[in-house]
Amino acid sequence: MVNLNVNIAGLNLKNPVTTASGTFGFGEEFEDFIDLNRLGGIFVKGLTLKNREGNDYPRMAETPSGMLNAVGLQNKGIDYFLNTIYPKIKKWDTEIFPNINGSVVEDYIAVAEKLNDVEGIHGLELNISCPNVKEGGMAFGVSCPSAMAVTRAVREVYDKIIIVKLSPNVTDITEIAKGVESAGADAVSLVNTLLGMAIDAHTRKPVLSTITGGLSGPAIKPVALRMVWQVYNAVKIPIVGIGGIMNATDAIEFMLAGSSAIQVGTANFIDPQISIKIIDGIKEYCSNNGIANVADLTGALIT
Repeated sequence: MVNLNVNIAGLNLKNPVTTASGTFGFGEEFEDFIDLNRLGGIFVKGLTLKNREGNDYPRMAETPSGMLNAVGLQNKGIDYFLNTIYPKIKKWDTEIFPNINGSVVEDYIAVAEKLNDVEGIHGLELNISCPNVKEGGMAFGVSCPSAMAVTRAVREVYDKIIIVKLSPNVTDITEIAKGVESAGADAVSLVNTLLGMAIDAHTRKPVLSTITGGLSGPAIKPVALRMVWQVYNAVKIPIVGIGGIMNATDAIEFMLAGSSAIQVGTANFIDPQISIKIIDGIKEYCSNNGIANVADLTGALIT
């Protein structure tokens, strides 16, 4: 028997496999393909204070070993989620993590306040890769003072678990990780997408309407693994690893690098059952290697 339970800042997950925000909708879209009750958790589609239409099309593009997206946080706002979506998805026996976003610190505060007393939601993911309009559009997460400020502001109004999602588009990700840890983050998730672009040589125009977008998929895995390992050696809070996880072996590598849990993202577009296959694969790996508790894999890299 293998114990697949993992702990994220005091919250027990039945296994380390969760789904990444923006790649799994609100979970309902996958209900016909998998038993959602088997997941360790679902990080739902990004939420903002008000309705957002997102960016103009085209806003997704395939790239070698990955994909670019510039969806732009299209959603109907936090109130719509709480009144219409959450009542339908809270039935599942898995942890639901809202991913919250904002253009100014006050937006994050307002969304977090609305989530604070919601029964059944035990934590949120703070997306600090959003442009800070008060700072000229620079993302909150690429400046340590800015990342700390938004984390501290949400910490003051939110009593449950805060998982801060870190951007890889920085010089030193450990500086940001240590900053948000000191500002009250209970855990970090990393990495968000890398900034990239695609060009159509025939038209000589960018493929995406926004010119640049977020690169995800197996192409970014080596970068994500490196950053997880660096952050694991820099902070004391748990890490949720993200970035090109396509199978159980990838997930295990992230845990060895320091992740307590992982998020499956781009792979969901290729195989809607992949998250369950990864759970089964991790269990098989542990069984074959005499590992009784999957949590023992975290940080077990031999160097």
